[in-house]
Amino acid sequence: MKKLFCILLLVSFFVYSSSGLSANAVSPDDIEAPSAVLMESSTGRVLFEKNSHEKRPCASITKVMTVILVMEALDSGKIKLTDTVTASEHASSMGGSDIWLEPGEKMSVDDMLKATIIASANDAAVALAEHISGSEDAFVKKMNEKAASLGMKDTVFKNCNGLDEDGHLTSAYDVALMTRELLKHKFVLKYTGTRISELRGGKTQLVNTNKLLRTYNGITGMKTGTTSKAGSCITATAERDGLSLISAVLGCSTGKQRFADAALLLDSGFANYMIYNPKLPVEAYASVKTERGTVPFVKVSPAPAEGILLEKDKSGSAETRIVLPESVTAPVAKGDTIGKVEFLSGKDVISSSPIIADEDVDEITLPFIFRRLFILAAGG
Repeated sequence: MKKLFCILLLVSFFVYSSSGLSANAVSPDDIEAPSAVLMESSTGRVLFEKNSHEKRPCASITKVMTVILVMEALDSGKIKLTDTVTASEHASSMGGSDIWLEPGEKMSVDDMLKATIIASANDAAVALAEHISGSEDAFVKKMNEKAASLGMKDTVFKNCNGLDEDGHLTSAYDVALMTRELLKHKFVLKYTGTRISELRGGKTQLVNTNKLLRTYNGITGMKTGTTSKAGSCITATAERDGLSLISAVLGCSTGKQRFADAALLLDSGFANYMIYNPKLPVEAYASVKTERGTVPFVKVSPAPAEGILLEKDKSGSAETRIVLPESVTAPVAKGDTIGKVEFLSGKDVISSSPIIADEDVDEITLPFIFRRLFILAAGG
């Protein structure tokens, strides 16, 4: 009986920890990491933060930005997955996590990406950087330019793989920002969600460094990192019921703790937030009177509304309000914004979506009047 009780206790603990059933919001004291962020990916809204802008090393989480630039090069057609990448002396000289590239060794972009994302291979990351920009330094310049464009004000990259280097710094908030950017490239989930793969015809095995892939419900990625200066770090992404979350954790004392902190943040997000998909009332599909228009009314309809991030305990108070004018003055062009749909939680407007014209309506002018009179006179 005692053994059965222990088994049931362990099962209940697993269900609790992996499903986020507790509705208690996590506090900074609950997170051991010195710096952490929880962000909702579609809106970029920060749901939790602890020293979120503290500048710290992030180790191999650096490779998130490296992969962003690789994905952009793929999207633009600059490179292809089947392209051959040749390892340079510099790429082959990297230490830490690697796939032991030999100078002159050739692999496809696809294989180099697998090695970079799944096994966090420093040599493969540099090989990709050189393939795209000619040198690692030129690639790192692009990394910093991209970081600036994303609003990553706490970040300076010195290399493309995250090996400790003076001045190579970021923050948990910036890590979440660049992770959010990488999630726009859905193709990357093919790699970030893979636990085990191989290279060199099976001679080299790749094991994903993100252990949450084995234990966390809804996990989709993203990247771990560990060095003596950075400590143990992770940016973890997960999705449930349309809600996509990013937890960034920097500076943990152990790898086990970074996974625990990341999971706790994700659990809190899933327990306390939801994506609300409102049904629009028929009033949103209406006709609005036109002033000086060639027709008396213009048909309107709402632009497609995206799901709205909402706290679960406020979902019962969610309402929709249609805001339309009594009339609009012609001319009106199809697609013009005529009004809006407001989504409210209590008295607070949490989101809005435009209501647009479905058709063109010309203004009544003298030439228009003369044409109409001519048609009438002709018996038309």
